[in-house]
Amino acid sequence: MKQNVKFSNILLAITAGIVLLIGIPTNIHAATFFQEDAQEETSFNQFRGEVVDANNNNPLVFATLTLEGTNISTITNTEGKFLLKIPTSIKQGNVLVGYLGYKSSSIPLEQLKENNNRIALMVSVTELDEVNVVIPKSARALVRETLRKKGENYFDDPTLMTAFYRETIKKRRKNVSLSEAVVNIYKSPYTTGQKDAVQLYKARKSTDYSKLDTVALKLQGGPFNALYVDIMKYPEYIFNEVTMEDYNFTFERSTRINDKLIYVIGFKQRPDIYDPLYKGQLFIDAEKKILTSAIYSLNITDKELASKMFVRKKPHNARVYPTDIAYRVDYREKDGKWYYGYSNALLEFKINWDKKLFNSVYSMSCEMAVTDWEKNLAGELPKAKDRLKSSIILSDAAVGFSDPDFWGEYNIIEPEKSIESAIKKIQRQLKKSKTEGGESAP
Repeated sequence: MKQNVKFSNILLAITAGIVLLIGIPTNIHAATFFQEDAQEETSFNQFRGEVVDANNNNPLVFATLTLEGTNISTITNTEGKFLLKIPTSIKQGNVLVGYLGYKSSSIPLEQLKENNNRIALMVSVTELDEVNVVIPKSARALVRETLRKKGENYFDDPTLMTAFYRETIKKRRKNVSLSEAVVNIYKSPYTTGQKDAVQLYKARKSTDYSKLDTVALKLQGGPFNALYVDIMKYPEYIFNEVTMEDYNFTFERSTRINDKLIYVIGFKQRPDIYDPLYKGQLFIDAEKKILTSAIYSLNITDKELASKMFVRKKPHNARVYPTDIAYRVDYREKDGKWYYGYSNALLEFKINWDKKLFNSVYSMSCEMAVTDWEKNLAGELPKAKDRLKSSIILSDAAVGFSDPDFWGEYNIIEPEKSIESAIKKIQRQLKKSKTEGGESAP
């Protein structure tokens, strides 16, 4: 009975599901319009650049950039590149750049250029004797205390967040589908069991199902795939009262972030536990016992069981199984309180076809970054008809983008070069169609 309880919790943990449909849908448009960055009149200034390691120039992935004293923020992409947009009404201020294990850097806004900003961070060295003096005796007890203190350390007011969401599907290294959205997150207090509500504000997509051979891949769950990675809000999806005892917790080498000592707690399921659970690292503020970040992945030793968890439909002549299921969540601090700031999820899997020599390799990823927020003391919620369902397939809900100026004011995660190339190709096709008197897909 205990095993069944744990397995059902795993199924609830992430809403992501892979939908494989035989044939190519006839009502899917192959490509849609993505606007270019250039805009004649804007209400914001934008700053592009990269964040790197000062010693070896390696890009720092998912580094955070925040305009101090405001809720405006963004993060670097998988190549360390960033795009930060600041309202023109803000003339002065400091941009705080932070990354786990590195000394933070505060840069005056007037020193940032429009393009080619290069921000180098130095590694923060933690002395062993400093750690050993204060280190708790039990890693498990530290995790329990951190979860118990969420009411003290995290937002305790209803909050309305603006967030940027992106999901991609790749066949090997080629982009097949790109969907993006700006969403409103009606975040309930961390002290309550009420789930967050999500409202789709605007979305756009570019999809080329011809690259998928005989199947159409869709990611079910949309923004909820990223939102439910918020461990402090939804601890039951990874560490509930039952599964907590099924993990081994250990202290790893401590680090620093924003000049604060951070305990690194490694966790993995006990060898005598056979249900697929998680393994990874928790980054906990040593002084206040606050989870600042978490990186973890699902144990997929049992491929058949993992397949049943994530694959909703599949062709009868194919065996589909995940090869990697990984998650990350980062929290940010404002006025002594912490809140959900960024998360991502990655699903990689193979399809073995009957009577075919070669298999197909796909990856599906999604990420969401909070770019602004305000207190929602009235507790307003969107109408039921306007709320996204956790079963949403964003690539179906998004339409062709006909409002090129809309995206301008919102802080987004800079696309990777491969995505950027795909967007430019679509733009060239659009210009060609206009020259020939054609129209873009709706």
